[in-house]
Amino acid sequence: MEIAIIGFPNSTKTTIFNALTRGHVETTAVPSAKLEVHTAIVNVPDPRVEVLSAMFQPRKTIYAQVTYKDIAGMGRGMSRQSGLAGSLINLLSASEALMHVVRAFVDDTIPTAGGAVDPQRDVADMDTELILADLVMVERKLERLAKEARRGEAGEEQALFQRLQAVLEQGTPIRDLDLSPEETRQLRGYGFLSAKPMLVVVNVGEEGDEDAGGLLTYDHKESAVIGIRGRIEAEIAQLEPDEAQAFLQEYGISEPSLNRVIRASYQLLGLQSFFTVGEDEVRAWTIRRGATAVEAAGAIHTDLARGFIRAEQVAYGDLIACGSMAEVKARGLFHLQGKDYIVQDGDILTIRSGV
Repeated sequence: MEIAIIGFPNSTKTTIFNALTRGHVETTAVPSAKLEVHTAIVNVPDPRVEVLSAMFQPRKTIYAQVTYKDIAGMGRGMSRQSGLAGSLINLLSASEALMHVVRAFVDDTIPTAGGAVDPQRDVADMDTELILADLVMVERKLERLAKEARRGEAGEEQALFQRLQAVLEQGTPIRDLDLSPEETRQLRGYGFLSAKPMLVVVNVGEEGDEDAGGLLTYDHKESAVIGIRGRIEAEIAQLEPDEAQAFLQEYGISEPSLNRVIRASYQLLGLQSFFTVGEDEVRAWTIRRGATAVEAAGAIHTDLARGFIRAEQVAYGDLIACGSMAEVKARGLFHLQGKDYIVQDGDILTIRSGV
């Protein structure tokens, strides 16, 4: 899973990046138009992995991972002036979701390019940048389709892009449009920015309330809003686990921001985890909700999907309740599943393959 972190200059997005990744990227209060990217890969916190590792004592324990990219270079009004740079669009298009960091606290040492601190304005302005970038792509595509139509070749694709154009011209992101599965498939390769799931992270400052619902309204599909005390969380992220827990309690923070952000990201993207276990390795894998056993096999290795025979499946809760695989089998909770079995979150799978 790859998530691009975006925000206008001095939105404190690099502070949030450091909080999520335990990073040390230098933050600055000076706006910059330079395109810079900081990348970090972090483990997905999942206590179930720790429990399984303690049970099986494997040689390796591997968590699912998420890649965060802190992308600088988003200026207010760029799309209206010269348009988003192709390199920036390519970076954003390659991500599975966008995280827009907005600032909701006043600090005289951190100027705001848009005037007073206003998270609602910043969210609306960023959506405008993404929508205008998509509109340029749609209009170019329609120009090509118009030529094909004169040859009688455009058909349904032209109608679809005309719908997109109408929605974008109204200032509505593509993710709000009701698309059929086939239309979604047709558009997947374009990487439209306003079609991507959007997690709005509000930096509420040191004294702010993490319930960001009262700070802004963001009523869009495939979207969520989370409040984070950015600087405190970034400082806590540098501490050892025991020290960090003490500071979280002191500031009344229920859990690290990484946990909440990843949980919200999984929900937005429709993702879940399954596990493989054994003496060699305990590992968490990420797949979409509703994925089949053969798709889970493919997540492990394409050869396993190609030669799929069956999946041996145990629910995580059943294994923990029984205490061992032997007891799971004795109680009849060990199941053989075919390729069409719908994998559930927390399933423990062993894939049998003929390849």
